[in-house]
Amino acid sequence: MNDARSKFPVAIVADSAASVPSEVLNHPQLRIVPMRLTLDGRSYLDGKDITPAEFYRALRSSKNPASTAAPSPAAFLDAFTEAIGIAESVVCITVSSRYSSSSDAASTAAKGAHQDKDMSGNQILVVDSQTAGGGEGLVVLEALRAAEAGLSLGDVKHKACDVIQKVRLVAMLDTLHYLWKGGRVPRLAMAGTSLLKIKPIFELRLGEAGFLARPRTRPRAMGRLQEYVAKYAGGGPLHACVMHADCLDDAEEIRAALDASFECRELYISELTPVLGAHIGPGMVGIALWSE
Repeated sequence: MNDARSKFPVAIVADSAASVPSEVLNHPQLRIVPMRLTLDGRSYLDGKDITPAEFYRALRSSKNPASTAAPSPAAFLDAFTEAIGIAESVVCITVSSRYSSSSDAASTAAKGAHQDKDMSGNQILVVDSQTAGGGEGLVVLEALRAAEAGLSLGDVKHKACDVIQKVRLVAMLDTLHYLWKGGRVPRLAMAGTSLLKIKPIFELRLGEAGFLARPRTRPRAMGRLQEYVAKYAGGGPLHACVMHADCLDDAEEIRAALDASFECRELYISELTPVLGAHIGPGMVGIALWSE
């Protein structure tokens, strides 16, 4: 274990529902706790046992719905133990508690850490991001920047919570088929969108998800996504993550358009974690953003 004098003030822990750039995954102040995927009777740790591309290929060929599970309290506790080895305190950021028990598992682990004599003097704060994917990723990145700058535990949490209030996620679904397979939409709604070739667009903000539009072609839907960015950008420097589920070309097209149209302080492409893609399916393109 590091000498206390050489420790970072704060380390960041997050679940694997957060879409962050691959080069950030090895940051010394960041620990990612993998969620669990199950498909055709086989179980995988997200980001460790299977790549997104491999998962989406398997999902396309499977007749069964995939299922997902939050990390266990024990998995979070392992991450907290490791984080406390290099930092004096921890901010743990989780996917929205509206859609996963990850926050509950992290909170249980934090209570367990406080009862451990080796960690009882270290503070662990669990923050519900109220978003997912790139939205959660942007919250994690802002917290990580604050931790890297040496800010206090309270200030790091404040930075994360500030982004939570600002961040929006808009995404186009290529199909409702996978939501229907998982029992999340009626068969009639799925059949209707398939017949009309509708590409539904939804928004996730502060834990609430809802449909924004139902364009009838993929190009129109991609155009509408960019219109929403323009609506929400607010004129300030933009932080954005372009997410895709096995459709990199579309993500690169949107990234180029955003780069040309906005002052982007932060702009990156990320493959949608299979934990989310399991329910949404391949072909999804989305943008998470917040404006300064």
